[in-house]
Amino acid sequence: MYLTMNRFKVKLGQEEAFETVWRTRNSKLAEVPGFVEFHLMKGPEKEDHRLYASHTMWESEAAFRDWTSSEAFRAAHAGARSSGDIYLGPPELELFDSIQSIA
Repeated sequence: MYLTMNRFKVKLGQEEAFETVWRTRNSKLAEVPGFVEFHLMKGPEKEDHRLYASHTMWESEAAFRDWTSSEAFRAAHAGARSSGDIYLGPPELELFDSIQSIA
């Protein structure tokens, strides 16, 4: 398994706008080979932002890399730049390989 995680610092007062962007976008993930599951997580409120994290599980790193170079990826992220006023900086991408799994 391969986990990709983006951390978002969302300006206070912009949480609803951020969540709406995610709820209404057509991610196309379910159509992508190697996709396993996605979660958008709401974290703690800080002095100047609320922390969010998106977690996407993939069968492999190759499946994730294929997704990032696909037309589906470009379509799913087409409106990302237009919602830039809700963020305190760009998202922070973190990538993880699974070394143990318990189900």
